[in-house]
Parts: sequence; structure tokens; C-alpha cells
Amino acid sequence: MKSTNLKRFTALFTIVLFILSCTKVPISGRRQLHLLPESQMTAMALTEYKTFLSSNKISSDITNTAMVKRVGDRIAKAVTSYLNSHNYSKRVEGYTWEFNLVDDKTINAWCMPGGKVVVYTGLLPITQNETSLAVVMGHEIAHAIAQHGNERMSQGLALYLGGVAVEVAASTKSDTAQMLFNTAYGVSSQLGQLGFSRKHEIEADKLGLVFMSLAGYDPREAVAFWTRMAAGGKTNIPFFLSTHPTDEKRIREIQTYMPEAMKFYVKQ
Repeated sequence: MKSTNLKRFTALFTIVLFILSCTKVPISGRRQLHLLPESQMTAMALTEYKTFLSSNKISSDITNTAMVKRVGDRIAKAVTSYLNSHNYSKRVEGYTWEFNLVDDKTINAWCMPGGKVVVYTGLLPITQNETSLAVVMGHEIAHAIAQHGNERMSQGLALYLGGVAVEVAASTKSDTAQMLFNTAYGVSSQLGQLGFSRKHEIEADKLGLVFMSLAGYDPREAVAFWTRMAAGGKTNIPFFLSTHPTDEKRIREIQTYMPEAMKFYVKQ
């Protein structure tokens, strides 16, 4: 009898916890589970980011470094302004934006909680131009703004603990929380090799189109970029997109969403 009551209490607690911990993703309006304070995510990300920079070579290419910083600054400024004016200021609370180009042939880019963005030089031959770079950086920034990492970790915590001892696991010194963070952000292998769900990837694609549009980059460039990616064959799939939908599905989704993205586009 006691066991039955405990199960009922656990189930009820989990439901209540889910309801109290739900937030809405900006623009998409999708409800998501957040059990961890975003400040904790930012602190953990900053530690990994500093470690990464200390063990990887920053590019000495002045022109391309300037382009990465220019694209990042434009998108960050536009997104922050939009969020602040639409009651989503907490999404960028504590963010200190930083953009770096790393000298590495890997086709990769990522954005950690707190606004730490890294682009690898191996990506640039595929983007080819500033607007296509904005497609990728907008997508990665969208993951951070949508707090997909927090959502993945929260889902992991709920499964791992049955929704009962979340508060304990979510403490800043929790080995469980650190383990889930490492899994979510590929810290145990290569930083930035994320395993987000297709739902997250499609949402990041769409938010990324809006974000680049807000910054004055033409979102229609995304179709050309992904068409080049598709033409390159499977060997050209970047690490940061390895779990994404197929190129064909992505292009269809982007084309379908384009009229909505264009509403935010103001040519600069």
C-alpha cells in the first residue's frame, strides 16, 4: 500500500514539476521543460569554453576573423533587441557575447549558453560568403537562445531521477548535472558535437532564419547554402549537423518557413 502511494506521489510530483518548470521558446511558442537555472548552464559553459580556447589555436586570419565577429555582433545585437522588446529578456540575461574563429579544418561551429560562439576555419569554404555564414551562426545562436541544452539536460534529469530528486542533482556541484552537461555538449569527445533531436534542429533552423533576418541578412541565402551542402555529398556533413534532418528535408522546411522569416527581414 505504501509502495502504491509512493508511486502515485512520485507521478503527481513529476506532473506538477513539469507544469511549474515549463517555459515557451521565443517566436515558435513551443513549450519546453526547464529544471535547471540558466545561470548554472552559463557557468558550466564558460568553464568548458575557457578550457577549449586554451587548447585550440585561434585563427590569425584577420579578414575572416573580422567577418565572424561582424556577423556575430550583428545577430547578437538584433536578437537581444528583439527579445528585450518582446518580454524575453531573461533569455539573454547574463550573456556576454564573444565570437572566435578557430584554426581547424573540421567543419564545425557552435554557441554555448552565455553567448560564447566559435566558428572553425573548415566551415568557411562551404559558407563562401558572409550571408551564408549568418545562416550557420544564426542557427547555432538559436540553439542557445532556445535553451535546447537546458531542455535536453532537464529531460535527462527527469528520466535519471524520476522527477523526485531534481533539486539535488541540479545543484552547481552535482556530478549528475555535470555528466548530463558533458553529454549534451559533447565535452567528453569534441566540444560542439551536439546530439539535439530533429525537433530541436528544425526549430533552430527556423529561429536562425528569423535571427539573421533581424540582423539584415537575407534568409533566402539559406536555400543556396543548403543546396551546396547537399551537392557536396555525405562526406561534407559538418559535425555540428551530423544528427540534423536530411538536406532535402531541411531545404523543404526552410522553403516552407521562408515567407514567415521574410517578415522580419529589413535590408541594411
